[in-house]
Amino acid sequence: MTKISSVEEYIELNTHYAEALRVLRNIILKTELTETIKWSMPTYCLNGKNVLGIGAFKNHFCLWFHQGVFLKDELQLLQNAQDGKTKAMRQMRFNSKVAINEVAVLAYIKEAIENQRIGKELKPQRQTQPIVIPEVLKTAFKSNAKLKAAFNTFSPSHQREYCNYIIEAKRQDTKQRRLEKIIPMIIKGNGLHDKYKNR
Repeated sequence: MTKISSVEEYIELNTHYAEALRVLRNIILKTELTETIKWSMPTYCLNGKNVLGIGAFKNHFCLWFHQGVFLKDELQLLQNAQDGKTKAMRQMRFNSKVAINEVAVLAYIKEAIENQRIGKELKPQRQTQPIVIPEVLKTAFKSNAKLKAAFNTFSPSHQREYCNYIIEAKRQDTKQRRLEKIIPMIIKGNGLHDKYKNR
């Protein structure tokens, strides 16, 4: 991807839609949004938060609304760029300059600004791995209530570290040795990697 240093440079690189991109840019510049370059594309922000961007591709150009999921879209102008993947972002696509309805585009932009101002935001959700308790640890819990109680006081990330430490061992005797090593650590309330974190 070419490193872009200005919006004008981006427009000039996309000669097939340059005139149309300037029309979109001029509409956006009528608002209070701040113009910048992010991800080598023109991006427009309110108080440092991304509101929308301009993009040009082989067969179309578009406005990206970063929190477009909250727009009313009464004119049905928006689409999800990647169904099933894109959660918040919506795209308003055009194939030619004459397809740009300035009044409609400005209305959508103003709504996006207002949504940003009041804090409407769909944040990406972190994918957390499930905690898989290995059989040898489950067996140890049955005969050692103190061990189980201590393990349950740990945060999910600490529990996952201990479980993975056993699971990653290939041989059964290695799993057993690792279990014996960590039992006193768990009972003392120490995380698997605590001694390294305190250095």
